[in-house]
Amino acid sequence: MTYKNILVHVDQTRACPKRIDAAINLALQYEAHLTGLYFVAEPSGASFVRGYLPPEIVEAIASRAGDLANQKLAQFGAAAERNQVAFETRIDRGFDVELADILSMHARYADLLVVGQVDPDDAPAGRHLPDQLVLACGRPVLLIPYIGPAAMLGQRVVVAWDASREAARAVSDALPILEKASSVTVVTVNPRERDYGHGDVPGADIAVYLARHGVKVDVQRIDARDIDVGNMLLSHVANDSADLLVMGAYGHSRLREVVLGGATRTILGEMTVPVLMSH
Repeated sequence: MTYKNILVHVDQTRACPKRIDAAINLALQYEAHLTGLYFVAEPSGASFVRGYLPPEIVEAIASRAGDLANQKLAQFGAAAERNQVAFETRIDRGFDVELADILSMHARYADLLVVGQVDPDDAPAGRHLPDQLVLACGRPVLLIPYIGPAAMLGQRVVVAWDASREAARAVSDALPILEKASSVTVVTVNPRERDYGHGDVPGADIAVYLARHGVKVDVQRIDARDIDVGNMLLSHVANDSADLLVMGAYGHSRLREVVLGGATRTILGEMTVPVLMSH
C-alpha cells in the first residue's frame, strides 16, 4: 500500500500555505498525484436574501468569491509546479453547512485527505470541519496544525494504541509513513491486559504486526491517573520530539466525547504536530 492520490483542502486561511507545503512534501515522497480543492461557500439563506438584492450585486459577490478561489488555487498550482509534482485543481460550491459533506465526497477518491487544524483566530465556515471529516470521509485524514508542521513530517512517529477498531484502522492507514519512518513509538496509556483487545502485554501484538511490515517499533506503556489521555499523548509527543501522531478517532461515541470530552477533542484543539486520524 502507498499513497498515490492525495487531496488537500485549499482555503483563504493564513495557515493554508503551510498545509500545501506539507501535502507537496508527501506527494514528492510517494510520487503521488496531488489535488487541490477549493470550496466556495454560499451562506445558508442566500436564496432568500437574493430576492432582495439587485442582480448586479449578486453577480459581484459571486465574481469576488470565484476570483479568490482562482487566486488561491493558482498559488497552490505554482507551488506544485516548482516542486515538479503532478497536480490538478478543483472548485466546488455549496452552502457552508455542506462543506464537510462535499470535501468527504471528493476524499473518497483519494488515499489521503490533508486538512488544517482550525485556528480560533482565523476560522471561516467549518469550525468543526476536522472532526466531521474524520467521521464522514472514509479515508485517513492528516491534520496539519495551524502553526505548521516540521520541515519533513513522518520521521519520528508516535502511534497511540488502545487496541480499538479505530486505532487498528489508523495504523493500517499510516503504514506507508510508518515504513519510511526512522523512529516509531507505540504508546499505550493506562492499558488493562486482555481488555478491549489488548493481549497479555499491551502493545506487543501491534508491535509484532508492524515488525512484519518492516517497521522497527519501540513500545512504551504509560500509567497516568492524574492527567487525561489526550494531554498525556501531547506531552509524550513533545518529550519524544515526534513530528507525527497516529491515532484512531472517536473510540467512544462522538456524543460522549462532545459532552464529556475525550482524547480526540483534546488533540484536535491542542495539537502542535500533524496528526493522522482514522475512524
